[in-house]
Amino acid sequence: MPTHTTNVTILTKATSAYKSWHGLLEDIPRLTRYTLGEKIDGLFTETVELILIASYTQRREKLAVIQKATQKLDSLKFFLQIAWELKALNNKKYMELSNPLTEVGKMLGGWRKQAEQFIQPARDKQTSLPKQ
Repeated sequence: MPTHTTNVTILTKATSAYKSWHGLLEDIPRLTRYTLGEKIDGLFTETVELILIASYTQRREKLAVIQKATQKLDSLKFFLQIAWELKALNNKKYMELSNPLTEVGKMLGGWRKQAEQFIQPARDKQTSLPKQ
């Protein structure tokens, strides 16, 4: 189980990336801002929200929330790449966003592994119980 500090670090990094995105939003061409930009903004806020929820979720249910956060993060990175390919984001802005999101992904992966380790011993106990 990650320490509270680890949870805060993941949340802080994700929030910081969102703040960078929010600062860049004005510079995105209007057509893209109100289509793809809104999609990206929604995925950003959903990802941050799921990380926050995961930090307060019971151990038994944490894995499912972490997996949802990872899925949202992967979608977010995909749509950011599309924005970059459409030239709505230049290389510098794209890297400014994608680098911290890659770190968040790695941190979520570590958190997921720890959650799986918690669940696996519980499953082992259930399967090793004597039948009555």
